[in-house]
Formats: sequence, C-alpha cells, structure tokens
Amino acid sequence: MDTKEAIKFLDKQIKNPSQGLPEEIFLFASKIVPMVNVDLLIKDENGRTLLAWREDELYNGWHLPGGIIRFKEKMETRLKKVSKSEIGVMVKFDTVPIAINQIMWKKNIRGHFISILYKCFLSNSFIPKNKGLSNKDPGYLAWHDYCPKDLLKVQKIYKKYI
Repeated sequence: MDTKEAIKFLDKQIKNPSQGLPEEIFLFASKIVPMVNVDLLIKDENGRTLLAWREDELYNGWHLPGGIIRFKEKMETRLKKVSKSEIGVMVKFDTVPIAINQIMWKKNIRGHFISILYKCFLSNSFIPKNKGLSNKDPGYLAWHDYCPKDLLKVQKIYKKYI
C-alpha cells in the first residue's frame, strides 16, 4: 500500500472529524501535529479552583478540566461541551482567554499542545456529584484552596492561577 492508498483508507475510517477521531487515528495524529485544547480555570466566589483527578496511561494527578478542539469546532463550543461532560453543569466563562501556552512534553503521543486557558465561574454552592467515586478515581472533582502538589506536571504552568 502506498501513501495515497493509506490516506484513502484512513479517510474512510473517519466518519465525521468534527465528532472526534477513532482512538488509533487520534493518537497517530497527536504524534505528528500539535493538538489545540481549551483548559477551564473554574473559580468560585471564595477563589477556590475546581480540579478533576486524572489517572490513565499518560497522566496521573489533579488537572484543570479541558478538551481538544474538534475539526471546525468553535472554542466556545468546546468549553461548553467540556463543562457539561466533565463537570455536569454549564459554567460561565470569559470569551477572551487569559493565557495561551505551548506545551511540549517528553512523550511523542499527545506530547505537543497549544493550550488556551479560559477563566470560568461556578457558584460556591456547586457541590460536585462524585457518586461512587473515591478521591483518586478518574473524573473525581474537588474544590481546592491552593495548588495541590500532585497537579499534573504538564499543567504546572497554571500554578499561579490556582
């Protein structure tokens, strides 16, 4: 199979890139081009930051909720989708980012990101729904008064905001 045939084959595997990519294709793409993502700095009236626990083959620790922008998707749309899927409710957010960072990590897979940080707001009355989750289960949400020691290394650039 030559390159053109391989690309044609891969193209048939991608039904709708705006809905996301098959995992294997996404991981390959992340090895050859930077991924653009939004990160949500979610604060309450008391200045606390809402963080989520992540534990997978790539990263372990607390992190700002976020997501990779899909093909032809507006950043605001991704913010809303991340808010709904990871937090369970819609957050208010500023439409102008507070930071844009280039993150290059040692790994080849998912190792280069352009991360766009948005300031978001949730009332301090918001209580995360962590039904059936312990504090070290993926997706567990918790308010933090300060930056935890076990924040993902790739997100240490956000320490001053937390």
